[in-house]
Amino acid sequence: MTETMEDKAFVEYVVKALVDRPEDVSADRTVDEMGVLITLKVNPQDLGQVIGRQGQTAKSLRTLLRVVGAKNHARVNLKIYEPEGYRKGPRRDETPAEAPTAAPVEENISPIDDLKL
Repeated sequence: MTETMEDKAFVEYVVKALVDRPEDVSADRTVDEMGVLITLKVNPQDLGQVIGRQGQTAKSLRTLLRVVGAKNHARVNLKIYEPEGYRKGPRRDETPAEAPTAAPVEENISPIDDLKL
């Protein structure tokens, strides 16, 4: 294996150890003026395992890839392919449909009425 493909093989090896369907793991490697981009594709059911809670697993993978890239004097970035319409929960900018609403506030109550004197 050539040292330029070392980063791609590393990602595939680590991710295959994490997921339930390792046969569906594939990585594509492209090189441009910005550096190396590895696009990772996994089974949609395994996407949560690769991303991890609050993105911690993906962040760790990216950190390790930077170390592998530094060894070869290259900037390596990881992109995890997300199928169209995959999102499980609401996005940060969306509000859930069943969001609790605040109770209506009575406007004719004065602070003195609240003391019940």
